[in-house]
Amino acid sequence: MKYALVIPDGAADEPQPELGGLTPFQAARTPNMDAVVAAGAVGRANHVPDSMPSGSDVGTMSLFGYDPLKFHTGRAPLEAAAQGIELGANDWAVRCNLVTIRDGVMKSFTAGQIPNDVGAGLIQLLQKDQCGSEHWKFYAGVSYRNLLIYRSRNGEAPFSSETTSTPPHDITDQAVEPYLPGGPGSDELRELMQRSIPLFAADAANLARGADAATQTWLWGQGCRPALTNFAERFGVRSAVITAVDLLRGIGRLLGWDVVEVEGATGYLDTDYAAKGRAAIETLAGGYDFVVVHVEASDEASHEGDVEEKVKALERIDADIVGPLHDWLKKQGAYRLLLSPDHPTFLRTKTHSHGYVPVGACGAGIAPDAATTYDDITAAGSSLVFEQGCDLMPWFLGASSC
Repeated sequence: MKYALVIPDGAADEPQPELGGLTPFQAARTPNMDAVVAAGAVGRANHVPDSMPSGSDVGTMSLFGYDPLKFHTGRAPLEAAAQGIELGANDWAVRCNLVTIRDGVMKSFTAGQIPNDVGAGLIQLLQKDQCGSEHWKFYAGVSYRNLLIYRSRNGEAPFSSETTSTPPHDITDQAVEPYLPGGPGSDELRELMQRSIPLFAADAANLARGADAATQTWLWGQGCRPALTNFAERFGVRSAVITAVDLLRGIGRLLGWDVVEVEGATGYLDTDYAAKGRAAIETLAGGYDFVVVHVEASDEASHEGDVEEKVKALERIDADIVGPLHDWLKKQGAYRLLLSPDHPTFLRTKTHSHGYVPVGACGAGIAPDAATTYDDITAAGSSLVFEQGCDLMPWFLGASSC
């Protein structure tokens, strides 16, 4: 049996006035996603518990079959795993965005998609200028996505479960003051954020970007090392993940998956969809039982409030990934194919949201229903409901619940 999961990140949404009252899924031309539902079933899943902040760290953990209420410790330690950064029992990881704040307002949580070389230069500058120390160390990631690691002193750490922080992509065009870190350890985080301001303002390569220049760091998503059960031991399948996002790489590695790197996969709207589709087929053909293909573009379009780009991203996922992958699977014998976003991301608010996402699945042992289209509205009327999203993966793989 071959298994595949395609994740159009943040694709679930509301009806849009610009689309004549249709959701992006309804408006997009997605014949291949519709074919999955026509051959199988449509349903809906809630991957983010109401008590937790909505985001891909929580949503994908649930989607992969792990209850985030039990296993989630924070976003940053998952990204640390992606970079091969080992955390001790009392160490903490913190996500470090390079952002653009003007007049106290978050203008860009990506510093205008800052180039890798410029971003890495700023991270090096932070470490060199003693914003880092023997206990604090900055690690450059991709573009605006970076990490700050705290190495514990005598088994102690300044943070706790009461430490609060806010993802910068949730406060675009809003005043940042109410969303600064709070609780235990927040003074140190705020101080490090403040100390980055004059450093960035004096960096020539950064300033050359004009209005897109990064103005400071934004620290958030802190957490300690999670303890996730090995996926193969639990489900009995050899798995790999295809993604351009460190968060997904990190979760995959913590689950014991292999990470397949794809040239041209950017984690943005310009990603090479077709290359991801080809890589998924090659991965399964190479002996893996299960492949996960994650596409960030639909989520990025929502964060930018760009309805046209969101529809276009869904159409590219359909044509370049779902279509070729499903065609290949049908020629191989027994298979199952699953479609599911991790969470909704509303174009209206430009932020992640709670709520159900549409699920589409077909293949061996999945009884077809009457649905013929894959979209939010059709899914809302289905009797196939996963109130705990972490129950979806065990259902898909025919194993026990989360």
